[in-house]
Amino acid sequence: MELPFYLNFNDFENHYYDQLEKWFEEYHNTSEADYLKTLAGLYAAYLYYNFADDSLQADATIEIKDCFFPYHEKIGISFCTGCEHGASPQKGMNHVFEWKTISMMEYAQHILDKINRHCSKNKEALSGHKNILDYINDYDIVTSREGAGYCVSYNRHQMTIPFLKAYLPYYGQTVDIALYRDFIFSIVQIAEFIDQKLKIIQAYEHTIYAQSRAEAKFKVQMSRQFLTLCN
Repeated sequence: MELPFYLNFNDFENHYYDQLEKWFEEYHNTSEADYLKTLAGLYAAYLYYNFADDSLQADATIEIKDCFFPYHEKIGISFCTGCEHGASPQKGMNHVFEWKTISMMEYAQHILDKINRHCSKNKEALSGHKNILDYINDYDIVTSREGAGYCVSYNRHQMTIPFLKAYLPYYGQTVDIALYRDFIFSIVQIAEFIDQKLKIIQAYEHTIYAQSRAEAKFKVQMSRQFLTLCN
C-alpha cells in the first residue's frame, strides 16, 4: 500500500485514521505499530536532530551533483552524457562536478522544468488524462541533461517521489511557495504526532526522534574518529 504524503499537519491528522483503516484492510496480519513505523520512514528524511535544542528540526534538503565543465570559457555547448553512471567519455571534454545541497522546493522546480521541457517538445504528452505527475519518475526525463547543471541520480530520486507527488502541480510551470512553507512548518508537528503514538504503544526505539538522534550521534563519533586518524 502506498501511503499518501501530506504537506500540511491538519491534513495528516484528519486523514490518519482513514489511512489506518485502509492499511488494515490491505494488511490483515499487521498492527498500528507497523503503520506508524512506515509513516516514520516516510517523513524522517525531512528532519534532523538538533543537539543544541534536543529536538527535531525541519531539513527539507537534498544533495545533488552540480555538473560543470573545466575551462568553460573555452567551451561551447556540451553535454554531460556520462554523468548519471559516472562514466567518462573516451573522446571530448570531461565534465567535473561538486556536491551541492539544495532545498526540496528547488529540486521540485528542477524536476518540473525537465518535465515541462519534455512536454513542450511532445505536444501529446499532456493529452487525455495525462498530467505532470505521470512523468515524475520517467528515467529519460529525470536524468536528461542539457549542458552543464544539476545531474540527478535516479536512485536517489526514488526517495523524493512521495514528496513530489504531493507537491508538484498537475499542470503549470512553477511550484507553490506557500505550500512549501506550510510543509516546513508542519513536518515537525507530523513527526511529533507519529512519535507520540509510538510512545503510547511502547515503541520508543522506532520514533523519528530516537532514530534521528542515534544517527546524529553516530555521525559525530565517526567525525571524531576521522579527525583522530588524521592527527
